[in-house]
Amino acid sequence: MRRPLLRRAVLLVALLTGCAAPPAPSVTAARGAGVAPPYEVPLAGEARGPEGAAQAGSLVAAAPGEGGPIPVTTADPVRGSATALVTIVEFADFQCPFCQRAAATMSELMRQYGPDQLRVVWKHYPLPFHAEARPAAEAGAALFERGGSPWFWRYHDALFGTTRALSRELVDAAAETAGAAPGDVQRAIQRGGAASKVAADLALASSIGVSSAPAFYINGVLVGGAQPIDVFRAVIDAQLQRARAALAAGTPPLRLYAQLAAQGYAAPRREAPSGEPEEDLRVYRVPVDASPMLGKPTAQVTIVEFADFQCPYCFRAEETLQQVRAKYGDKVRVVWKNEPLPFHKWAEPAAELALEARAQKGEAGFWAAHALLLAQRSTFRDGDLESIAKAVGLDVDATMLHVGKHRHQQAIDDDADLADDLDATGTPTFFVNGRKLVGAQPLDAFVSVIDEQLAATQALLGRGVPPAKLYETLQKSAVGPVLERVSVPPPSPTAPSRGPRDARVVVQMWSDFQCPFCKRVEPTLAELDAVFPGKLRFVWHNHPLASHPLAEPAAEAAMEAHAQKGDAGFWRMHDLLLQSPGSGGLERPALEQYASSIGLDLGRFRAALDGSVHHAGIEADARAAVAAGLPGTPGFAINGYKVSGAQPLTKLKKVVRRALAEAR
Repeated sequence: MRRPLLRRAVLLVALLTGCAAPPAPSVTAARGAGVAPPYEVPLAGEARGPEGAAQAGSLVAAAPGEGGPIPVTTADPVRGSATALVTIVEFADFQCPFCQRAAATMSELMRQYGPDQLRVVWKHYPLPFHAEARPAAEAGAALFERGGSPWFWRYHDALFGTTRALSRELVDAAAETAGAAPGDVQRAIQRGGAASKVAADLALASSIGVSSAPAFYINGVLVGGAQPIDVFRAVIDAQLQRARAALAAGTPPLRLYAQLAAQGYAAPRREAPSGEPEEDLRVYRVPVDASPMLGKPTAQVTIVEFADFQCPYCFRAEETLQQVRAKYGDKVRVVWKNEPLPFHKWAEPAAELALEARAQKGEAGFWAAHALLLAQRSTFRDGDLESIAKAVGLDVDATMLHVGKHRHQQAIDDDADLADDLDATGTPTFFVNGRKLVGAQPLDAFVSVIDEQLAATQALLGRGVPPAKLYETLQKSAVGPVLERVSVPPPSPTAPSRGPRDARVVVQMWSDFQCPFCKRVEPTLAELDAVFPGKLRFVWHNHPLASHPLAEPAAEAAMEAHAQKGDAGFWRMHDLLLQSPGSGGLERPALEQYASSIGLDLGRFRAALDGSVHHAGIEADARAAVAAGLPGTPGFAINGYKVSGAQPLTKLKKVVRRALAEAR
């Protein structure tokens, strides 16, 4: 199944990265609790089975008495050496889909850094609304009692290595995979030690301010949620430098973690018991356009919903919306916007089907399909879409042909782009006359906002605003998309660049020649340049990450090409480096071959690389990136607007359009 919205995955991962534990009813927590259903997220590239844990890193017990604010004890499952330079303490839940996603990231980090540099420690954090999480945690603790870290990690990998929903049967099967005989786990649990360990982890989590899963403390520095791997790498690389400095200053290796964690940990800010979370009172500009609508255009309150037909929380929210319509009648209308999440393979075909139903049978056809699709409660099987099309009275063959050809792709993409603009990164997200509500909120949450909006619209009606113009009038004072600004120095005239020197928009980029995401974004940048011909100037800055050992020599090669042959030489070398197949294309022989192919003086080239002639400039670029809040690669400053990661063309176009409008 093609997933045309996969391009939004980076954005989704950055914000939909954790399951939140109550009580924490903030917007962030609501996003975690309300829009983080137990989705099936397949993991790729991680070794599984009894030998999988060993492949992910050495399984070594913690050193006794590793204290500090986040202590590591011999009762904790550990991957990596007790003297590793960096320790990641992970608080996680076996029923949390974001913890499952993060497991693949931890495995890859262990592969990249190795057990001597990186250690991963597991702490149990079963969330109260995940019914199977605590039994699974206690089973894991019991397995650790019996077989230590090897048994625990085999169990961990077996649970996170499947797309099956967590259940007692799955826990039992994973325990047997770990090495336990039938009944061993339950007998161990009955002795009480496993439950005590889970309770102790939960108490520690509460004391240090953990409120969602997964949560990671990297030498004490908090990284919340299943963040992209580059976020972890940036923190790890900084901690490696701190660790080496501490060792050089005489810190014993077995005391390294406790010392660094004490320095890196920042105690959470505690709200008073009566403190309420900050409410988002902004009114957002949310156009209705030609989207499906249930209710009258003269309604006093418009609820725009961004939703996904495979999201179980959207089904739950539908029940609440029915209560809203029963309570308020024609005073409320509901507008549907499609936001199929990229890890739901049925969500986009379902959206296509609903829009095809509308094309064939109007609004009634859409809402009939809408009801049947949500009634699937996120569980779709082959043949379900055909059955729904038949039940709605559609031409089944034509419908499935149009679904397969993505006839309504543009409309779906437009909705998804609008969601991106509005930071509606999870489903469901609602805008009630422009006021934002995140997640499957209870009826009272809607009633509170709707009653407030009814008072406002009654006042407008009293001033003579026609009922059909109410929403349009309210939207006049709404806020548009908010783009983050970043402070960066103006580009040096000697920096590698391409495009007109007097271009109204300057795209400064910080990149790494060994970074796969930097390679991935290059075609997008070429497309961006083609969309705005003659209006963009691209300026290159080097940001070789410490986790990429070949990145700095490659940067040295590119800068030497620039020194010898100017911008033309730099971009020719740039293209060769980023088009190189695998890491072997960045080894020294390959660099010299590239230099020869573009006509560089090889003697001078070799001397420059041997003497790290361009190191100071490369380091200055990297420091500027970190100072600007761009620790990963690629990172961009577009006329001062910050863009992180290999974003899709649509995102970059929006930023450039804003910059062009302001540059007039």
